[in-house]
Amino acid sequence: MNETLMLLLAGIAGAGLGAMFFGGLWWTVGHCVLSRRPTLWFTVSLIARVSATVAGFYLVGGGQWERLLACLLGFVITRLIVTRLARAPTSLVRPQPEPRHAP
Repeated sequence: MNETLMLLLAGIAGAGLGAMFFGGLWWTVGHCVLSRRPTLWFTVSLIARVSATVAGFYLVGGGQWERLLACLLGFVITRLIVTRLARAPTSLVRPQPEPRHAP
């Protein structure tokens, strides 16, 4: 039971890392739209997000592949959820007009 609890906690930690990673990406994109130096924002954000995520995976994994896999699963599940939430609602997307061709 103790190992099952540790795997569950590793999955939750992976979901937290995913939320931090993709939330940071969302925050960066929002700031880059108005920034005079978007390249700097993206570069610094990428380095910070990847460093924190890799460090988190290293700490959560603790040298055990099972925990690392559970952490990765939580990260991927969070990615799927964020990707689905970030899609534009279909009511806001205008249908493209049909191109007119000569008869």
